[in-house]
Amino acid sequence: MTNYNRLSYQIKRKLSNLSNKITKNLSRPKSKFVIQMLYGFLESKSVHLSNIARSLNEPILLKKTIERLSRNLSNFTEIEEISEGYIDEIKPFIDENTIFCVDGSEFVKPHSNALESMGTVRDGSTGETNVNGYNVMEIAALTSTHGMPVSVYSKVYSNAEKDFKSENSETLEGLRFITTHFGAKGIRALDRGYDNKLFYEHFIDNEEEFVIRSKKNRNVIHNDKSINILELANKYKGKYAIIIKNEAGKSRKCKFSYIPITLPAIPNKELTLVVVRGFGKIPMMLITNINPTDKALASTIVKVYLKRWKIEEYFRFKKQQFNFEDIRVRSLNGIKAMNLLLSITIGFIAILSEKRNKSLLVLGILKIAKRIYDIPKFDYYALSDGIYAMLQKTGVGIKSFIRQRFRNNQTQQLTMAGVFG
Repeated sequence: MTNYNRLSYQIKRKLSNLSNKITKNLSRPKSKFVIQMLYGFLESKSVHLSNIARSLNEPILLKKTIERLSRNLSNFTEIEEISEGYIDEIKPFIDENTIFCVDGSEFVKPHSNALESMGTVRDGSTGETNVNGYNVMEIAALTSTHGMPVSVYSKVYSNAEKDFKSENSETLEGLRFITTHFGAKGIRALDRGYDNKLFYEHFIDNEEEFVIRSKKNRNVIHNDKSINILELANKYKGKYAIIIKNEAGKSRKCKFSYIPITLPAIPNKELTLVVVRGFGKIPMMLITNINPTDKALASTIVKVYLKRWKIEEYFRFKKQQFNFEDIRVRSLNGIKAMNLLLSITIGFIAILSEKRNKSLLVLGILKIAKRIYDIPKFDYYALSDGIYAMLQKTGVGIKSFIRQRFRNNQTQQLTMAGVFG
């Protein structure tokens, strides 16, 4: 028989420990607000403040709780502080082989007119342009053990903001954040939308390894001559063979070749073009500064790029599991704060996922999720559903852990006062 109270206590304790670490430099009200939001996301699977407020189960009017949460979101200016604390907690999952998946997303609000600095975006699900909404710049690191995506940078921005420059500037800001906190560790994987001199120069200047999918209209230099990259790729039919598994787990046989090139804008830096056949009529063309010396290394480059699908799965999880696009906070600062707090919540799920098959708590959560079939490799949905079902059974909120934290802090302060007073 499942002991929901015991498992619920363990989840709350772990969540409380994470919150305490990332908010150690924040005031008491702000620290309390952060853990309430993290808990509220897990207990309600929603970004609606009304649902988050209900999950807290406070002995006051629900309206008062909602107003407090809304006020704290709009006035939350400690985004940088908790980002730093969160990065410190996930650094153990980052090593030299980590793949940083860089991509942008959006959430559309076609029927909203009251949100602050509402911009226009391209709706990725429909292809429609100039739709009301906000952009999201996201960088997710694939964890060292199971290769699951954990957000290391997430920022909501609008092209209607006064200080907005360009999407490329927002991307560079995210890349510089990664450089500042992780140095040259890992490999950056980017889609063809980032086939841009700005990003090549950033990676080369900082001596960071990268794999970028090229656009077919790009020119490169090969054998001291400028040539269209697709024309060059079509000269190579695939010297090596490799078996690739896609996101659905289906195997596909591909052929690839690698070719030394340089870019016209950066002629003094030798790069490599990896041409991959087997994904359609037009070959996939990957540009990298990783110098393949044999078939094994070249195939690794291909696999690195193909793992980018996990950030797309991450986007789907964020939007579907928590209904992120239905966010109803009006202030842009509140939207940015909610996005960061939700990303940290998913980071908490990612940390649990890394302990699958090792932690009795995680096994208990997955059991509660009651999946008809086996738990898939992308187990965030099952973990989130299991935590939700568990917390719904107990329904006592997180207030006891909040009281305990500040009681402990007060006791430590009194002890220090006794020593130095």
